[in-house]
Amino acid sequence: MRPLFAAMTCVLFVASPAVLAQSGERPEVASAAAKVKADVVAWRRDFHQHPELSNREERTSAKVAEHLRKLGLKPLTGIAKHGVVAIIEGGKPGPKIALRADMDALPVTEQVDLPFASKVTTSFRGETVGVMHACGHDAHTGILLGIADALVAMKKDLPGQVMLVFQPAEEGAPSGEEGGAALMLKQGLFKDFKPEAMFGLHVFSTLPAGQLGVRQGPLMAASDRFSIKIKGRQTHGSSPWGGIDPIVAAADMIGTAQTIVSRRTNIAKLPAVVTFGSIKGGIRYNIIPDEVELTGTIRTFDEGMRAAIFKDLKNVAEHVSAAHGARAESQVPEPDSNPVTYNDPALTARMLPSLKAVAGENNVIEMPLVMGAEDFSFYAKEVPAMFFFVGATEPGVEISSAPSNHSPKFKLDESSLDIGLRAMLQVTLDYLNGNKAG
Repeated sequence: MRPLFAAMTCVLFVASPAVLAQSGERPEVASAAAKVKADVVAWRRDFHQHPELSNREERTSAKVAEHLRKLGLKPLTGIAKHGVVAIIEGGKPGPKIALRADMDALPVTEQVDLPFASKVTTSFRGETVGVMHACGHDAHTGILLGIADALVAMKKDLPGQVMLVFQPAEEGAPSGEEGGAALMLKQGLFKDFKPEAMFGLHVFSTLPAGQLGVRQGPLMAASDRFSIKIKGRQTHGSSPWGGIDPIVAAADMIGTAQTIVSRRTNIAKLPAVVTFGSIKGGIRYNIIPDEVELTGTIRTFDEGMRAAIFKDLKNVAEHVSAAHGARAESQVPEPDSNPVTYNDPALTARMLPSLKAVAGENNVIEMPLVMGAEDFSFYAKEVPAMFFFVGATEPGVEISSAPSNHSPKFKLDESSLDIGLRAMLQVTLDYLNGNKAG
């Protein structure tokens, strides 16, 4: 998952009267969770100690496929490079649903003192970097393996079919490669098995362990990368009139681009962000370079606002550069983009009691809009979907000071594994059984 994260507000959902209230956690959920709890912790620690970057999840996917085969399933491997998919056939007729876990880690050097801390290093963009599960995908993979165990054990009495999707490259494929949810769908994930609903979860540092967070409609922002090259003309720093200074043009463009959100976007409707993340230009203190390259990200929740910001940014880049005598070449957006992660309102309302049955009425909160992005959004464009957050920070730790997802100090409270598994299993069984109590 890509940050930035919005600040938390704790507003309780008010369930619609039409939503079927649950009497509590299903007994088969509690029983199954108790049986697989130790295994889930062990899997998570193993994956944490052996992290792999996006599109490089060879060991992780092999371990996942090996365990699924031990359960008697017939996993398909190699989807979107290292994706693993298996279908659990229930013994009774019923709905088709899909559950997703992501498997990739980040180019982050771990700074958490754990006996199973990652010591892995690799090459990333020409540099030697550490590799860490700094976003919790190790937890997601372990949880879904535990759910696979639980569902296979009860499949004789299970209505319907469940697709397990172990996805690579949620954090984004390396430059020049495709990957993640978009590639899984492109390669036919739903061609022969189209679920009527899909569910995903994510451990989250801005919630304490024991809490779950969800919201109807837009949840996480669309994420669009952009790059802009401003072409000038090189000259000596002592005689700037002899060339065209792309550095000054870039500085002016960055300042003007701030008005796209502050003056041209109706942020009373929904928030938006335009961020410049890198500026590269020049190699010597007394030489004005030929060009400057800028890259950044755009975050939005509305397709109309998204398209308008693309147009405005291109316009600013072109005309501000021209005012300086320079020329802009912009790619807004670049191909590696994620749409808004959207929770189907009816599905979310229907499954809200399932979350409350596990965590308790007061421990399920309505999330604020999250400026981070998730490629689970691609599945949600194809089928009704619900994505929810699982608190990951140790109770008692001040949330505002807790290391965030993607931090080298991100530390998962392992009690979140149990509540995450129980919540997803409750959602699964409630949906397959038509929200009838166990």
